[in-house]
Amino acid sequence: MTKLRYIAEAAILYLFYGLCRILPPAWASNMGGFIARNIGPRLAASRKAMRNIALALPYKDAAQRDKIIHDMWDNLGRVAAEYPHLKTLGHERTKMIVDPAADKAVRRGEAVIFFSIHASNWEMLSSALLGYFDRPVHATYRAPNNPYSGKLINNARLFDPRTKAFPKARASGRKLMKAMKDKETLGMLIDQKYNEGIAVPFFGHEATTNPIHVQLAQKYGAHLIPVSNKRTGAARFEITVHAPLELTDNNGNLLPVETILNANHAMIEEWIKDDPGSWIWLHKRWPQKAFKGLKDEKNEQ
Repeated sequence: MTKLRYIAEAAILYLFYGLCRILPPAWASNMGGFIARNIGPRLAASRKAMRNIALALPYKDAAQRDKIIHDMWDNLGRVAAEYPHLKTLGHERTKMIVDPAADKAVRRGEAVIFFSIHASNWEMLSSALLGYFDRPVHATYRAPNNPYSGKLINNARLFDPRTKAFPKARASGRKLMKAMKDKETLGMLIDQKYNEGIAVPFFGHEATTNPIHVQLAQKYGAHLIPVSNKRTGAARFEITVHAPLELTDNNGNLLPVETILNANHAMIEEWIKDDPGSWIWLHKRWPQKAFKGLKDEKNEQ
């Protein structure tokens, strides 16, 4: 039964993808946003998102939280509809703001790790960075449960033959290390829960985080560069490539991994606060104990 359900889901996705592909990027984006913002807030998943918002942004009132949920679903619908246009989005519909130090570091041809979060359209980051620097950015990703849908999504990501995609699994560790040894460029999203990670403060509550981006950068001398992404219109974006993070102290000694994780999470907190509706609030980012005292906790997390 599971296989039949996966096939049915994938069939719907392929039809939706095909329709979006023949539409201009802005039309597809608007269609996806319209569908998602009218359906998503009614889904049970929205209650989980609402509780995450209440935990992270307790100063927001009910109307503001509802607006964040509405905007989140609108953005997710747009992301889904923009998959067939990732190359166009990154190369033609994105304004790039690049820190001079980051520009110099990338163009020297040394190992680079860009890190970002699931905000705006995170899938087009590789396209935009490739278009600007002419360096392929190999992505890491969580494989969907549905393998048929996953194949379509992965093919959309790999529109350039120079780009690779590594699933988030132990088996990919050697591939990531080889990429660093070969002075290639990786792109990582660091805002998801990782049970075996390091607990760092995130919106005032500890959240376990995968430290792999910091560990790889320190081990192979790679530049660790934050990248933020804003949606400025239908299928239009503004990407800021920030200055590389310092990985050593004034004496050249490696900084503790926890120190760097704390710094980059403080940074991504500000990105989310600046535009909370563009972030995915659906993840189980915080442990159950963080929700103690919130109403209906046991039903929502």
